[in-house]
Amino acid sequence: MRYLIAANWKMNKTVAESIDYIEIFKDLVKEVEGVEIMIAPSFTALSSVSILLEKTNISLGAQNMFYVERGAYTGEISPIMLTELNVKYVILGHSERRHIFGEKDELINKKVLTAVEFGLRPILCVGETLEERELGKTMNVVERQIRAGIAGLEREISLIDIAYEPVWAIGTGVNATVEQAQEVHHFIRNLINDISKGNDKDTRILYGGSVNEKNASELIKAPDVEGFLVGTASLDPQKFYKIILSSLEV
Repeated sequence: MRYLIAANWKMNKTVAESIDYIEIFKDLVKEVEGVEIMIAPSFTALSSVSILLEKTNISLGAQNMFYVERGAYTGEISPIMLTELNVKYVILGHSERRHIFGEKDELINKKVLTAVEFGLRPILCVGETLEERELGKTMNVVERQIRAGIAGLEREISLIDIAYEPVWAIGTGVNATVEQAQEVHHFIRNLINDISKGNDKDTRILYGGSVNEKNASELIKAPDVEGFLVGTASLDPQKFYKIILSSLEV
């Protein structure tokens, strides 16, 4: 299993800024082997970035997706729109979708099911709020989100990656300690192994939440951390490149 180092640009970078970034970044990583690299730009930049990533070692990702192929769903993006652009990954259930836009487990599950149906690889995001952590509910929350998110795909879980992103660490500059991350990642590994009856060996468990070029080398040493979903630090090609290099040290 190759680790996955993924960039989630969120609502940042225009098309022109995305092109400038990729022109720099693809040269930086052209000799990188041993890890898989993914970038999820804004929807408006997907087409331009897709063309630039042809014949590179960088995969293209999307930040969200609706669960219906086509129809009267103003503002939504369908799976066939993504596959047309050679999108390989789609981030689903991100905490900002859950907590700002009110997405529930049932909706996220529909998206995961549809993504797999259309050959897209979901990165299912899970994680607890600070209040839930302080109340000792972290594992309960993570288990609920995973069981609901992959419902109907238990035996096909090898087609899905999971990102543990504690909500309290996203965009705050406060990352989980190595011990905190490992504790939850180990719990997730045991959980999906049990749910899938051992079919989870190709499912990577990524860590997200204020990952940067300074803490990546320590976080990646945790035995059950198998990659990163990087937000703010991925907006700088040099910083994201350093995070990728850190992952190669394991």
